[in-house]
Amino acid sequence: MASTTDEKGHATANTRQDTPDYASTEPTGELQLPNSWKYRRLSILGFKLPWFASPPVQLVIVSFVCFLCPGMFNALNGMGGGGQLDATANNRANTALYSTFAVVGFFAGTFTNKLGIRTALSFGGMGYAVYVASYLSYNHTENLGFTTFAGALLGVCAGLLWCAQGAIMMSYPTEASKGRYISWFWMIFNMGAVIGGLIPLGQNIKARDSTDVTDGTYIGFLVLTLLGAGLAWTLVDAKDVIREDGSKVIVMKHPSWKSEIVGLWETFKTDPYILALFPMFFASNWFYTYHFTEVNGAYFNTRTRALNSVVYWIMQIIGAYVFGFALDLKGVRRTMRAKGAWAALFVLIMVVWGGGYKFQTTYDRAWAENKKSVKKDWSDDGYGGPFVLYMFYGFSDAAWQTCVYWFMGSLTNNGRKLANFAGFYKGIQSAGAAITWRLDDVKTPYMNMLASNWALLAGSLVVALPVILWKVEDSVSLEKDIAFTDKTIEEVAPKAHVTEAHHGVDGKV
Repeated sequence: MASTTDEKGHATANTRQDTPDYASTEPTGELQLPNSWKYRRLSILGFKLPWFASPPVQLVIVSFVCFLCPGMFNALNGMGGGGQLDATANNRANTALYSTFAVVGFFAGTFTNKLGIRTALSFGGMGYAVYVASYLSYNHTENLGFTTFAGALLGVCAGLLWCAQGAIMMSYPTEASKGRYISWFWMIFNMGAVIGGLIPLGQNIKARDSTDVTDGTYIGFLVLTLLGAGLAWTLVDAKDVIREDGSKVIVMKHPSWKSEIVGLWETFKTDPYILALFPMFFASNWFYTYHFTEVNGAYFNTRTRALNSVVYWIMQIIGAYVFGFALDLKGVRRTMRAKGAWAALFVLIMVVWGGGYKFQTTYDRAWAENKKSVKKDWSDDGYGGPFVLYMFYGFSDAAWQTCVYWFMGSLTNNGRKLANFAGFYKGIQSAGAAITWRLDDVKTPYMNMLASNWALLAGSLVVALPVILWKVEDSVSLEKDIAFTDKTIEEVAPKAHVTEAHHGVDGKV
């Protein structure tokens, strides 16, 4: 392997004389960090904090961006109907949202690699702000056009935001800590929905009779989403991130649109098995319409919906913690952990949705949409059973999302490929969500909706099983990760430069 030095005197090594240059990544001896504010370590009470350009700090920042933007979106939708008693505006907005999200999300890896994480995340945050503003407007104007437009715009914005987030979360950590990173993100992110849910709970805690969400709630959400969009600009470039072991990230110095599009195609060519995970992707947002609108929004009054929403997101935090840390369990081979996660998911889905079936037999859409029906309150007899069920709907959601991300992260450490995986995930996920919001809009019976959820979740696990059994390895070799980037570059620009770092994220992701 031939060695050279770059323009700054850093050592590089070539895999072949005619292939791109790679920066040395194996840590040697004591960690030497660059002399920059990004790498200074502060101490608090004798405890040294990670440097700013470290994976934990960058993960916390992106987690709080999602805390403030998608977190508020989840709090609002978790109320059922976007806080409106009539779910029409919410259904139309979310159908438009997930329709555009499905298209943009599928190609989001290409755009995010080219534009960069800060631009993608900040642009995404602005979309959430416009979405919230449209509901504030709807309270006064009942303008369905604006809420539908805001939903479509958010689909474009969210596609980029979630792709950048997914690539960071799956690529910045080492193989031994991917589960914990996913868990940390999901816990911080869902804390946003918990706090967001406390706002309408506090405003309606004494109001037993159902009412629409007030202007104050929407204004609070709007301010927080704008803060999230601004926070995205505090992230550093991926090329500046250095891990505790001294390894860096795979960075293409000047990615072109052509190289990113070719990389998207190469992902299908090199990893066709990813298609077997597509049903899991499709199922991963299918259940939200049922949870939020057809259970919480249909069965309970406003203050009880708010309480249920808060507890739902708290259980998401617990679910992410349990599954995230179990997936990184030391002393157990990763292949065994993958099989155990699959089995745990299957049992959880069968138990929770079995309980959901029994509850669904107690009411239907005709009762829920009858204005004379009295929605259930937390003070009513029999509230405990549905409350516990709704808690475990939240727990199982977090378990599903955490495992899907971990499965993808266990297949590769290459950031370019993981950006594309994240884009596939969010795009296909959103296609499912668009369909299910539309199904609610056309008044599909609740029992049919429950059956579709149960069958899709269980069936998608069966389809994904071969990938879990045969494609998840105990470790992915560095050579395999680099080979994908090499192949893409050689097809586009044989002399392009790539800075590589062990088990990292590439390009502008």
